[in-house]
Amino acid sequence: MSPAGPAWPRLLVLQALWALLVVLLAPWSLWAIKNTQECTWQVVLNNFETVGKKDASDRFVDQEPLYTVDKVFSLLVDSPIDPDEVRGLVSGKRERSWTCTPLGSGHLPTLSLQTYLGFPYYLKINYSCKGELFNLIPRYFVNVPSRPLWYTVDQTPVFILGGIPEEKAILLTDTNFKDFSLVELSIDSCWVGSFYCPHANFTATIYDAIATESTLFIRQNQLIYYFTGDYTTLHESNHGSERWVRVLANECIKKLCPVHFHSNGSEYVMALTTGKHEGYVHFGTITDGRVSFELLPRQRSVCSGILVVNCSITWAVFIAGDYNLLLLVEIEDPSTRKYFQVVSYDLVSDYLVVLYTIPEFIPDARGLEFLMILGTESYTNFPMVPKAMSYNPYNNLLFIWGNFLLQSYNSENFIYLADFPKELSIKYLVNSFYGDMAIVTETEEIWYLLEGSYQVYKLFPSKGWEVHVSLQVMQQSSLYAPSETMVTLFYEDNKLYQLVYLTDNQQGRLVKRLVPVEQLLMYQQISNDYLLERQGSHLTLSFTNLCPFTVMRLRDLPNPLIYTRQERYRAQPPRVLEPWGFHSDNSLAVYQGLVYYLLWLHSKYDKPYADPVHDPAWRWWKNKKQDQVRGEGGESVGGPSPDPPSPSPCPGFVFAPHPVPQDYYFYLASNWRSAGGVHVDMASYGRIYDLKAENELPERIFLDKGTSYRFSVFLTAREPEPLHGASFQVQSRVSLAVVLADPGCIEAVVKEKVLVNRNSVLFWVTLSDKRFCFDQGIRGHHLMKTSMLVKVVGSSGHCFQNTHQGPRMQGNLMVPLLIGCPPGKRLAFDITYTLEYNRLQNKHYFDCVQVDPEMPCFLFRDVFYPFFLIQDLVTGDSGSFQGSYVLKVVGGGPTLDTIKEYSEEDIYRFNSPLDKTGSLIWTTRNATTTEDSAFNILSHNSLGIEWLCMENSPCHDTIPHSIFASEFFFKVLVSNRGVDRSTYCDYQLTFLLHIHGLPLSARRAFLILTVSASLFAGLVILYVISCLLSPYVVKVCNVLCWKINNIIAWESYTYSTASNTRDFSNTSGTKSGESSGGISRVASKVAEENKTDTKKTWRKKSIS
Repeated sequence: MSPAGPAWPRLLVLQALWALLVVLLAPWSLWAIKNTQECTWQVVLNNFETVGKKDASDRFVDQEPLYTVDKVFSLLVDSPIDPDEVRGLVSGKRERSWTCTPLGSGHLPTLSLQTYLGFPYYLKINYSCKGELFNLIPRYFVNVPSRPLWYTVDQTPVFILGGIPEEKAILLTDTNFKDFSLVELSIDSCWVGSFYCPHANFTATIYDAIATESTLFIRQNQLIYYFTGDYTTLHESNHGSERWVRVLANECIKKLCPVHFHSNGSEYVMALTTGKHEGYVHFGTITDGRVSFELLPRQRSVCSGILVVNCSITWAVFIAGDYNLLLLVEIEDPSTRKYFQVVSYDLVSDYLVVLYTIPEFIPDARGLEFLMILGTESYTNFPMVPKAMSYNPYNNLLFIWGNFLLQSYNSENFIYLADFPKELSIKYLVNSFYGDMAIVTETEEIWYLLEGSYQVYKLFPSKGWEVHVSLQVMQQSSLYAPSETMVTLFYEDNKLYQLVYLTDNQQGRLVKRLVPVEQLLMYQQISNDYLLERQGSHLTLSFTNLCPFTVMRLRDLPNPLIYTRQERYRAQPPRVLEPWGFHSDNSLAVYQGLVYYLLWLHSKYDKPYADPVHDPAWRWWKNKKQDQVRGEGGESVGGPSPDPPSPSPCPGFVFAPHPVPQDYYFYLASNWRSAGGVHVDMASYGRIYDLKAENELPERIFLDKGTSYRFSVFLTAREPEPLHGASFQVQSRVSLAVVLADPGCIEAVVKEKVLVNRNSVLFWVTLSDKRFCFDQGIRGHHLMKTSMLVKVVGSSGHCFQNTHQGPRMQGNLMVPLLIGCPPGKRLAFDITYTLEYNRLQNKHYFDCVQVDPEMPCFLFRDVFYPFFLIQDLVTGDSGSFQGSYVLKVVGGGPTLDTIKEYSEEDIYRFNSPLDKTGSLIWTTRNATTTEDSAFNILSHNSLGIEWLCMENSPCHDTIPHSIFASEFFFKVLVSNRGVDRSTYCDYQLTFLLHIHGLPLSARRAFLILTVSASLFAGLVILYVISCLLSPYVVKVCNVLCWKINNIIAWESYTYSTASNTRDFSNTSGTKSGESSGGISRVASKVAEENKTDTKKTWRKKSIS
């Protein structure tokens, strides 16, 4: 069981009020050691009141304010992060509420860094909502048959298990049954009974239960319910019924069939009907929490398709890779007995075909381990009673089982495994999908089978089990009791586990315990293969070792990162400055904040322009290195200072106004005087790229087109006898076989070298993809499942290696292979090399006036040479993209705010060389086009791009917004879909390209030229006219001024003399007339003098 998906920003797991209980047992003295020993962190989510209690595990349902880490991070002045950034990341608002995460979203607060990021620490936060817990009374489990656990492998966040007698209850767990809840379901339990639905006994028991990533399915009687909602409402009587949806209400469902793997972005479940729709399958599809069912076959029933009157579908298996259904059909023929057939139904073509008819009786193997069913063999009197089928998509191995076991690699030719006794009947199979399988019979016996072999081993009850239980009782193990009832059997991390109800001293409990398969096989081998020989007067005991080799080693293993696709970080916990060395709530809050900050950087990284170092957290590492360099020179990050920190020039850091060397903080930590009581060593945080293989094959291998995986196997033979020469002895006793599930898609080359002097053989194995079995796909999706089995002949079930974790089986190595586009690879715009190459080819480079370092500009008239990188975020490698691609302009605008998306029709007009509307934005001199000649095909050797911006294109006649040249932002789509034959990856990159210096249209340029010329000519003419007319204008102005002055002077003189003349107004008329005449003569004389002065002034100006 794994977390549903890495949606870290929505989980907000590390914001909770609850602490992560982590106890480090490393003493303070080990802190000075650089290479400390690896520790396993077991993290649980607890309330503060229960921190430190044994096996404490709280479940929360109430919404409470969260504990923020502001106060803690504010003390860490020497932390390698920006407290403001972490504060906003971890806490966001000052208070938030914790709620149960919806099941429908496909995400649970279950965080496993090991699964998604490959952290060296197993940091897992498990969360369960409070339910109405029932008492585990004995009648729920004692003498109750075990039942299978059905779920979607590697996707399901929770497990559910039904089968509680006469109770509408299920066992619910999100910790693989480390803890669990017995929850009652609020379902209506309506009974479907009519003439078309066969009557059966009514019961409240839930028989079939299936858990997918986003939905839970159950069957009660003949009804199906599915649940999509919050865990808080799962058990509530008033809201639970609203969440449980009854589907196929008018159908009689007799059985649910699981589909163990998701595919095509969906999950699946199948419901087998009885009654009116006998012979049909309801095929359910779950996509993003939405459930839909389709009745199959579409045209006619299976009975009609295989030309029989009466038939019933017993089981169904969905093969997602072929989009095909395999149906186990029971046929009732009135003239003969019942018999079974394997029928194939193609969901695409709606075609039915009979693949195989199962024999009516069990074959007589006559002492053989297996028997190929050819139709010529003899049979016993035991009838074959098929019950179901099981399919492994990795090795294409199909099992049909009942009171027998048939296996086939092509669903047509079957092998009978004779080691399984025909007197028993199989109840269900448990497949690890990694090469081994457990079998549970109706009598609760457990058998074991290695896929690829033909021997079936009995694990329980057996002599080996008795020895194991006796040893466990001697050690007073709490996992075993005199009275036991197995509830279910399942695989976790390739190990087999039991869920068992134990009754001891009238106390019942439900426990999860490991089934030690290797130890049981060893005990069984020792008890069966021994020999008593008499030597003298006493007997000696000797054992026969059936393993053909004594030593098996894997060598020359490559770096696993490139094949497992797991990104790995190193994030050491903060050092606690306390004598006892235990972590406190402050140190735990700091550590969870730092880890969550790493996850946030990882999920946020999606830049179309290639970074100098393509690491999701490259800013952190870059700034950290810069800080260390500054610290060596007397400057450093942080430092105790009363002044507030200054803004950081680099994102993610706080630079104090008074830098202090980094050694100073190490000195403080060594003397237990660091701020906050914890110390974060910045040098302990980093990416891990040089991971070495630990002498074992990876958990899975991703293969891209034409890639290969190479390793060697060293085998030392066991005590050869001198018969036909040393070389013949070694080769005859040690043989290596490589079995491929799809030899048409992958190939294996094995070379051997016999080391006679060491009695050993060295095998080199090279596994390669054949380059034509998979189409292009997006990274990490729609991968083809296949496998490789490396097998030493004669070693199955006989060879074991003792390790510190117990015995481990050797000689049978099954590795799943995933063919397609590996996750973690991306296409990025190589801006650095593009700038250098464009400067070299165009002999110059002109950036925009306003320089943007994140988006450099390119000149319109220059030929544009784009280059791209393939960045591997897992291994840290990067290289130039050497494949072919199609470049399209899919949007654009003169500014960032006005960018708009273009329609499909516009994209064709703007980018296709076949366009005749004058709408092309760009062109190239390359002659290579797609098959329909619609678009140009480019590569790293292309002749470049010439910008056109023709008349009907959106960038034509762009009006500048300032005095500088026009600019335009192109939204460019680059895709290699259908044109690149070098990889299975369907790379698609969308980025913005800033072009400046766009020319104006001829019409607008002529208009601007005309207007500009007209304005210039007008200004020139105005200047000339002003120069020619200026003397006359001045003369007119002077005359006007003279007249105005005369008028003013006249008025002033008249006003000044008016008062003097009043005294003589009463004299004689003669005297008055004389006075009046005198005044007139004086005024005339003054005017004449003024006129003479004006003429003189004009003459002087003319002469000058």
